[in-house]
Amino acid sequence: MENLKTYLSKGVYVKSSGTTGTPKNIFRTPENLKYCNKVAVESQKITKDSNIYTVCKMDHAGGMLAQTLPAISVGADVTIEAFNPKRFISQIHKYTHTHLTPRQAKIISKTRCFTMMDLSHLWITCGSDIVPYETIKSFVKQGATFMANWGMSEIGPCAINTVFDNLEYVERHQEWAPRGLPIMGENLYCNYQIDYKNNELLVKGDICVYDGWFRTGDKVVLHYKIPQLGYFPILYYESRL
Repeated sequence: MENLKTYLSKGVYVKSSGTTGTPKNIFRTPENLKYCNKVAVESQKITKDSNIYTVCKMDHAGGMLAQTLPAISVGADVTIEAFNPKRFISQIHKYTHTHLTPRQAKIISKTRCFTMMDLSHLWITCGSDIVPYETIKSFVKQGATFMANWGMSEIGPCAINTVFDNLEYVERHQEWAPRGLPIMGENLYCNYQIDYKNNELLVKGDICVYDGWFRTGDKVVLHYKIPQLGYFPILYYESRL
């Protein structure tokens, strides 16, 4: 754990996903990590009293930047283990937060005892790929607070997200989704614009590695809703370009 703390002052390399080509190492400076950690802590309500269970690979942004380093930055406890669904089921009652890939979340939701679990103590952040609505529903039904999260190694793992804490809100979002598209998010922690030549999402901000507008390679749909909460934009994922 002490080695991880040094990253806060020296910076850290994380691997890109490889969805746009060969995976490459992305360097996060200490200043950039400060902004990433701030967004992650605030958006996931991580405090010094939180207890984090990290089961994603640490060389990728999801494992390192989504919860692990942000938690360390505020003095929270962190446990790091290789993903094992049976162990996850048996140990998760000890923790307040975890980050899962959609594949990991699906595996856990299909285990025999999952529907008997009480996850009302747990905040789950799920990202690195598109999160199906059925996966979100399965965890919310068990009481979890579930953050469907979009980000990239070059931007930050908590850049765009939506937090679901009740089944009605999941179903409402599913009804709103144009053509049933998966949600990227409604909480935006970066500046964004859309290149309407091909509907590509561009982002920039303090949590981004690069200066100026970064082309994500993701084709998106911007939708506006006016529920009782007010008028707000929601981004939906369509495809890779």
